[in-house]
Amino acid sequence: MTTHGETIRVLEAGEEEALERFLLRYATSSMFLRSNLRQGGIVDRGAIYQATYAALLRDGEIASAAAHCWNGMLVLQAPVATQQVAVVATAATGRAIAGIVGPLTQVRRAREGLALGTRPTFTDSAEDLFHLDLRDLQVPKLLSSGGAMCRRSTPADYPKLAEWRVAYSQETFRRPVSEALGRESRDEVERLSAEGAQFVLEVGGRLVSCCTFNARLPDLVQIGGVFTPVLLRQRGYGRAVVAGALLAAREAGTAGAILFTGRGNEAAQKAYSALGFVRVGDYGLVILQA
Repeated sequence: MTTHGETIRVLEAGEEEALERFLLRYATSSMFLRSNLRQGGIVDRGAIYQATYAALLRDGEIASAAAHCWNGMLVLQAPVATQQVAVVATAATGRAIAGIVGPLTQVRRAREGLALGTRPTFTDSAEDLFHLDLRDLQVPKLLSSGGAMCRRSTPADYPKLAEWRVAYSQETFRRPVSEALGRESRDEVERLSAEGAQFVLEVGGRLVSCCTFNARLPDLVQIGGVFTPVLLRQRGYGRAVVAGALLAAREAGTAGAILFTGRGNEAAQKAYSALGFVRVGDYGLVILQA
């Protein structure tokens, strides 16, 4: 698609640096894109972390981008020509669109441009985007006093973590319980654990909370999948497991952290602010029903 000296097309091997250079301009809201590009590359063969990347190019420089990922999610960093790059990316894959994630206004524009406005959703959420310089991390007393221990997960944790991930998907994304969700949850737990991206909190030898890095780079990590069972909430466990994961990231040399959470989730907002996170923008998440 070419108009008035601008071109919208699928990116090819060799254009990774140009895409990374563009995404760095919007680093706090580009974690999924940057992390997936680093782990899966720019060529889409349908493997985990891979995507088809479409971009608007002006004078050879990328000005807008969208990625239709292996799991059906459309991920955006498309401040201009949002609808057009979304259409090119999704048309190129032949995959169904499972959802849309990215800066809030872009998610809304892409959804309209793809004629998905009336499609039923599991989730349609306006989120607050937060950033933390890990030098400013405020470690909760529960963790610093030794009252709880945060560690990376092991195979012995998989059954409990898979159960929790199903519950998290129900609560956060309103996904119905099914055998498929159970299998997917177990697979995600095992994959994230193998990558060193799944963390658990123990109190008295008992698992009480968990979180993940759902996107990872040398300079930044993004927190996701924070879950504490209902009967164990309001004890600071979620805050502590996030802090423990971020301490591990800081010790590895990572400089900052990103997360997003629903605007109406007052408990999470309070917990993340107490850790030192500062709101830096708006984010959107839509998960579509099949």
